Amino acid sequence: MGFLEEYGPLMAMLALQFTYAGVVLSTKAALDHGLSIRVFVVYRQAIATLVIAPIAYFHGRENRAAMGLKSFCMIFIASLFGVTAFQNLYFEGVHLASSSAATAMSNLVPALTFIVAACLGWEKVDSRSIRSMAKVIGTFLCVSGAISMSLLKGPKLLNTEFPTESSIFLFGSKNWLTGCFLLVGCCCCWTFWMIFQVPMSKQYPDHLSLSAWMCFLGTLQSATLAFFLEPDPRVWHLKSNIEFFCIFYTGLIGSALSYFVLSWSISKRGPLFTATFSPVCTVIVAVLASILFHEELYTGSLIGAIAVVAGLYAVLWGKAEDLVDKKREGKRMNESSDSCKINLQEPLLTEKSHGVNGRGNIYFGKGKR
Repeated sequence: MGFLEEYGPLMAMLALQFTYAGVVLSTKAALDHGLSIRVFVVYRQAIATLVIAPIAYFHGRENRAAMGLKSFCMIFIASLFGVTAFQNLYFEGVHLASSSAATAMSNLVPALTFIVAACLGWEKVDSRSIRSMAKVIGTFLCVSGAISMSLLKGPKLLNTEFPTESSIFLFGSKNWLTGCFLLVGCCCCWTFWMIFQVPMSKQYPDHLSLSAWMCFLGTLQSATLAFFLEPDPRVWHLKSNIEFFCIFYTGLIGSALSYFVLSWSISKRGPLFTATFSPVCTVIVAVLASILFHEELYTGSLIGAIAVVAGLYAVLWGKAEDLVDKKREGKRMNESSDSCKINLQEPLLTEKSHGVNGRGNIYFGKGKR
């Protein structure tokens, strides 16, 4: 196994979390300037389509598999849940709640993915297996740690005094609960999309063309939704540079690049491996928000970050052990098949190696019996 084959998905998913952090922070700033969520999703997907469609068209068009009705229907469903529904619910939740709550709630995806994958038989849960329990405990640590980063305060870092508020929880506006419900809904859509990638990649294995189709269909679906929910044509006008930068950045990096990287990583390591990296984005957002926007960090954030890192390591260790076992099993099967091979080009006993002498005795080679 080459370096890219072994470590490529790991490096790609880590880099992708930094791009997601940039998407969350820039989008929150643009929405605060009055950018419509439905319009933002349409512009974002349109930018992504314009970038990735020409590349997908000229790359490997000679060997591209033909798309049938079944493949198109699967891509349409994936776009509906993984692009249109997910992004509209997610950014509505960011607007009603907060960016930290959005990144925290997104860490429900590994738990939901693990449950669905276990129900489908793609992930085996054995209470007697250490690596299986490591994945279960690691998923729990990732989710609980990321949520505590956004919902718990405690003392400020570098300060032993408790905050002046009477509550230790970070509940904010009256729309907080609605925003959290929307974020849970977007997590369910994203979980379905990641699980759906497995059969869809088998049906249509061209990941670059697949990403282009999802961006294009997502643009049409989002535009249809915005047409009914945003009747005022003035909402389509961009009023500031930050809105333009946010749309361009999220379309180019957050959609065009990320969908291709995700599809490729899922085909290499499976949906659970990809979903497990989502807690890393919560840590990055917390750090960058404190540096760029001077948001305060609390002890709860530090404890949550430690739990996220520990849980992520535990799940990755369990997945690595599964990969090692698969390699060993494949090696044993190859050795067994090689030992059972029989050269049928020559008979087992040739004329030179056996015969009958004048006395009627059968001889093998030089021996006589």
